[in-house]
Amino acid sequence: MYYSTNRLTFQGWPFIFNHMVEPQAPQLDSVFHALGDATRRHMLRDLASGERTVGQLAEPFSISFQAASKHIKALEKAGLVHREVRGRTHLCRLDPGPLASAHRWLNFYERFWNDHLDALERLLRKEGARKSPTRKKGDHQ
Repeated sequence: MYYSTNRLTFQGWPFIFNHMVEPQAPQLDSVFHALGDATRRHMLRDLASGERTVGQLAEPFSISFQAASKHIKALEKAGLVHREVRGRTHLCRLDPGPLASAHRWLNFYERFWNDHLDALERLLRKEGARKSPTRKKGDHQ
């Protein structure tokens, strides 16, 4: 018997990409990468109170200006922070916009788990009601 995979390949055809699957995947990847580090999450929390210098963001961690700058670059790449240079001072401010797309992505899974946990609760209640005898007031076991 002869099997051929020729029909499964696209010889001479241009590549086909489905950009509708996750149109914001690169931005989401950089947002979740930025949020994946505790130092950067703390910096974002600080920036929620107002703009800070790189030195102020580095201070709670006892890290160098260069190390803090690398963290801030990851936040900038994700679009979460805007840095403005005024003379020798680097001022950073929060841009929460990209967090909205991350929130929407997470919200889908929140609904997913809530629906599944609600179904599990209904099943357990139904199973518990079926197994336990009806108790009258004052009965103790």
